[in-house]
Amino acid sequence: MRYLLKNGTVVSGEKSMKADVLTDGEKILAVGEKLPEDGANVIDVTGKLLFPGFIDGHTHLDLDVAGTVTADDFETGTKAALLGGTTMVVDYASQDKGGHTLKEGLEKWHKKADGKCSCDYSFHMSIVEWNEETEKEIQDMIDAGITSFKLYMTYPAMMVGDGDIYKIIKKLNKEGCFAGVHCENAEVIDALSQEAKAAGRLGPENHPLVRPDTMEAEAVHRLLVIAEAAGAPVMIVHLTNRKAYQEVMAARARGQIVYVETCPHYLLLDDSKYSLPDFEGARYVCAPPLRKKEDQECLWKALANGQIQTVATDHCSFTLEQRALGKDDFTKIPGGLPGIQTRGSLLYTYGVRMGRISQEQMCSLLCENPAKLYGVYPRKGVLAPGSDADIVIFDPEKESSISAKTHACNTDNTPFEGFALHGEIDSVFLRGTLCVSGGKLLREKQGTYIHRDKNSFRF
Repeated sequence: MRYLLKNGTVVSGEKSMKADVLTDGEKILAVGEKLPEDGANVIDVTGKLLFPGFIDGHTHLDLDVAGTVTADDFETGTKAALLGGTTMVVDYASQDKGGHTLKEGLEKWHKKADGKCSCDYSFHMSIVEWNEETEKEIQDMIDAGITSFKLYMTYPAMMVGDGDIYKIIKKLNKEGCFAGVHCENAEVIDALSQEAKAAGRLGPENHPLVRPDTMEAEAVHRLLVIAEAAGAPVMIVHLTNRKAYQEVMAARARGQIVYVETCPHYLLLDDSKYSLPDFEGARYVCAPPLRKKEDQECLWKALANGQIQTVATDHCSFTLEQRALGKDDFTKIPGGLPGIQTRGSLLYTYGVRMGRISQEQMCSLLCENPAKLYGVYPRKGVLAPGSDADIVIFDPEKESSISAKTHACNTDNTPFEGFALHGEIDSVFLRGTLCVSGGKLLREKQGTYIHRDKNSFRF
């Protein structure tokens, strides 16, 4: 089927321009002024912004964690993603400890996702054990379209030691790949947590105290020293604070390649939320924790200066009942926040409209940069002839507010409850199929697994 989107403003990372977009089947056929209709279904998008489909490079769907399973699986999570303008997610598959293979982890995640997704999808592969067999499997993952990996410096079931980090990132670099790394100092966090519990401090207000910014910054520093020795690029996922950011900038000044991701909750929420009465602070538990307002200011400036490459969600949702698992011990509160549906509108409202970033920078952060980093550009991440017809029709004047009562996520809470939005998703095309119109989901389970190439992002 052909569609002609007429009279909109096409947004790229470089510029915005008045133009029409013509699609044919799954692809974009042409972008330009006064394109002929040629039998296409014509949609007048006057006053609307046309973005490439957003790419969320950090989600956790159907994940077993903290004695429970995330509230959103691939079916509910990708419906919410599509309604929020996200046409592709890159979730985290994982090897299990105890002699399990990367192949087993990939097969497990395919069983979770295949046939259930309403947007396109791929996986990073989390490496939690390193040995000769795991090393041999890196090429198998590349052959399967997995070209980015994940390492944890915390969580006993996931973390790898410094020596293995060195070996892994050196091997990945040799193969043209890189790892995103969760940076926190696990042993000091454990010691601080034990002290808090021994003193009878058991409420969620202690969560940011036992995972301080210094323990994130220390881990970022340590990772980047290791990466320098390995001669390998790395990505810092969900960067939260000024001290950690300064470590990144110092490494870049030494000539290192360091990619950085942050999330909407670190841009818009602060650690005062953990001190809300009646266990309300549990709604905001995530790792690393929310930080200070001055850290938010640092992150916004870094986005404006092009020093942070992408804004992902780290979507990891839980119900209030699941949060209550930590009612008597804050360390047992499942950690993670929902955000897969609200990312684009939040970034536009509190970034673009407030003059913190431009709409072109928003396009780079949500579309072009993740497409390049995760090996799907120019198939995705840009509105250009030959690219997938993943198109977000964005209404810059529509006003609404965020509520757990109306979002599509399978959870009864959102950290952005009551946030006013000025700018919202109107319609979404996924590979040429109109799947969202007027903010309503028309088609679901149209997503397909995307075989990714290697990183093409260049500073």
